Amino acid sequence: MYRRLPKRGFNNRQFKVRVAVVNLFDLNNFADGEEVGLDALRKKGLINGRFDAVKILGGGELRKKLKIHAHLFSASAKAKIEAAGGVVELIQHKL
Repeated sequence: MYRRLPKRGFNNRQFKVRVAVVNLFDLNNFADGEEVGLDALRKKGLINGRFDAVKILGGGELRKKLKIHAHLFSASAKAKIEAAGGVVELIQHKL
């Protein structure tokens, strides 16, 4: 009987945080010394759709000196960006 009744109740779907992710090797498409923000990532097609935050992951190597603005950074991405001479800037967000 319980299998035939509709399941109702609470779910967290409306409170889910959607995070867009970008790997470091994707950022090599930008020119050396360029500022990389949300608008620049959209123009290059690296992020699209609806999201609450952008996270930069440490996949690959960064060969350019960039100033990157994002909501979240992995520890390895932050270390690789600073090792390449780039700058990491956090954007405030509410998660």
